[in-house]
Amino acid sequence: MKELHILLPIKQIRLHKLTMRLKEPFMTSFGTVQDKDFFITEAIDDKGNHGFGESVAFSSPWYTEETVQTSLHVMEDFLIPILMENEISHPDQVSELFYPVKRNNMAKAAVEGAIWDLYAKNNQISLSQALGGTKKEIDVGISIGIQPTVKDLIQKIERFLEEGYKRIKLKIKPGLDMEVLREVRKQFPFTPIMADANSAYTLKDIDHLQELDDLDLLMIEQPLAHDDIVDHATLQSALKTPICLDESINSMEDARKAIELGSCRIINIKIGRVGGLTEAKKIHDLCQRHGIQVWCGGMLEAGVGRAHNIALTTLPQFVLPGDTAGSSRYWEKDIIKPEVRVEDGIIHVSKGPGIGYDIDEQVMKDFTEWTRVYDF
Repeated sequence: MKELHILLPIKQIRLHKLTMRLKEPFMTSFGTVQDKDFFITEAIDDKGNHGFGESVAFSSPWYTEETVQTSLHVMEDFLIPILMENEISHPDQVSELFYPVKRNNMAKAAVEGAIWDLYAKNNQISLSQALGGTKKEIDVGISIGIQPTVKDLIQKIERFLEEGYKRIKLKIKPGLDMEVLREVRKQFPFTPIMADANSAYTLKDIDHLQELDDLDLLMIEQPLAHDDIVDHATLQSALKTPICLDESINSMEDARKAIELGSCRIINIKIGRVGGLTEAKKIHDLCQRHGIQVWCGGMLEAGVGRAHNIALTTLPQFVLPGDTAGSSRYWEKDIIKPEVRVEDGIIHVSKGPGIGYDIDEQVMKDFTEWTRVYDF
C-alpha cells in the first residue's frame, strides 16, 4: 500500500439535509419507510479536497434510539466542536475523540465517514485501500420488505434472481413467517435465503423458531430483543440454523461477548450502527480471528453511504453477500455519478480516490432542504 501522509487540517465541515423518496415503501416488522430524511456530511481540507459521509438514522427511533433530529443535535453541538478543538493525523483518531459522547453511533459514523473519505483523497488512494481492503469486486444480495401477498413476494424474488443477486433476505414477523418461508423455499429450493426478524420474537417462540431448521436457511437475523446477547445464546444452542446478530452488536466489545457466549455464528456489520469505519474494522478483525462470518447490512442508503459499504466489504472476512444493492433498486436518481451498478450480482470496486464516486451536484441540490457551514 502507498505510504499515507498526515491529514492536512480540516478547513470546513458542511451539513446538507436531504429528503429522498424511495421507489417503493419498505416494510419491516417495525413499520414502513418511504421518504428518507438524512444528512450528507462534507469535510474540506486546505488543499481543496472534499470528503463525504452519510447519516443513516431514520426519522423515528424504530431501529435504534437515534433519529434524524438527534443526529443533528449531536453532530452540531458535540462532534463537530470536538473536531474543531483537535488535530487529526489519521481517521482512527476520530472514534477516540468521540468516545466521551455515549452511543449516538450513527451521528459519529456520519462525521467519521467524511474524514475517512477526505483522508483517502488527500493521499490519492481509494477508501478501500485506506481501510486495508483487497477485493476488486464484491458479491451482493438483496433485501425484500414484507409484501402484500406471497405471490407478490415470489415475483420480486424471481426478478432479483434474474438480475443476478447472490442472496435473498426476507423480512419476517409472527404470523408472516413459516408459511411464507416454506412457500419461498418450495419455489426456490437452491437459493441462499435468510430471514430477518428485527427482534420480533422471544424465547417463548423457541419451538416455533426450531421449524426454521427444516428450511435450510443461510441464517436468521436478530430474532430476539435488540439489546440481547444472553437469550440469543440459548436460542442458538437449540437451533441448527445460524443466528446472525445485528442490532445487538454496537461495538467490538459487544461482538467479543456475543462470540464468547455462543450467541451467534454470523455478524452483520453496519457502519452506522457501530459508530463508523474504525469500529467496523475492529469487529471485522475480531470475527476473522474467531472464524465468525460477517457481511455488510444496508440502511436504505443513498450513494455516499452505499460507497462506504462497498469499501468496507472489500475486507477479507466479508465472505457473505451484503445488502449493498444498486442505486436503481431504491432511487429514481442517486446523488452520485456514476450510480452504483450491480452486474450479475457483483459490484466492481472503484479504483478512484476516496469513495470512488463523484457527487452529482445538481441532483444533490434538488434533494437538499438546507446546508449549514462550520468554519474551523
